Amino acid sequence: MPRIRTLSKGVVTGVAVGAIAVLAAGTASAATQTYSAGPASYSCTFPAIPAQTVSISAHFDGPDTIPVNTSVTPANVGGSASITSIVHALLTAAGYDGIRGTADVPITVDNGSLSQPDASGLQIPEQIYPAGGGITVNINQASTSVIPTYTAPAAAGAVNFALGTTITANLEFHKAADGSWTPWTMTCTAPSGTSFTPSGTITAS
Repeated sequence: MPRIRTLSKGVVTGVAVGAIAVLAAGTASAATQTYSAGPASYSCTFPAIPAQTVSISAHFDGPDTIPVNTSVTPANVGGSASITSIVHALLTAAGYDGIRGTADVPITVDNGSLSQPDASGLQIPEQIYPAGGGITVNINQASTSVIPTYTAPAAAGAVNFALGTTITANLEFHKAADGSWTPWTMTCTAPSGTSFTPSGTITAS
């Protein structure tokens, strides 16, 4: 069974991105860059223990410039969540030593529009925790993930992408005693969104 690979403290870090899929003509010459958000502190729910602070980061790849009225779909969407050694100890005391599932990570924009409000079905690989210490859980884009398409407005300018305030994950936690899996819907909330950097540039042509 694979060991923990990636959600990191600090989306769900290292929402943690590759080549951009360009859906509209005229953007093929744009350079690709990585947009990153976090680490940001979220309060996340866990089975058998009180809600705990988790540090979440997110990332995606996209073009450095987007012509007006064109649409692009980011690639290599992902992130990580870091869980402290204290939270790890609480989970161990509750009998849990592993995790697997999927996450839905909300994204917002302040200019233009998105085809849907979140990147859904991001994969959290099955992982059995090593003993002791902090835990880093990665969230990765999979072939079954649904990634929102961004459409630029009619006027040139800038667009700011942000990680939303509520991340949800459909998880299963592994019970060390008998090898069973406990279903759990995790909700991670933050008082405000966290911006991705850099801002996107919308060009006239």
